[in-house]
Amino acid sequence: MTFGDFIRILFSILIPPLGVFLRVGFGLHFWLNILLTILGYIPGLIHAIWIIASYRTRDDIAFRR
Repeated sequence: MTFGDFIRILFSILIPPLGVFLRVGFGLHFWLNILLTILGYIPGLIHAIWIIASYRTRDDIAFRR
């Protein structure tokens, strides 16, 4: 986990879709997180943390090599 991931998780504690947006943009995970957050804050928060911790971009993979 990087410092950027830590910042995204802090944003997610306040507004879960914001952390997901900063990680994946306006994709399926973002809209799913909006729905989960509307249905309940905790499901949205869990999904946001899971996406931030597990989703890796090509830049992340190249940087770690």
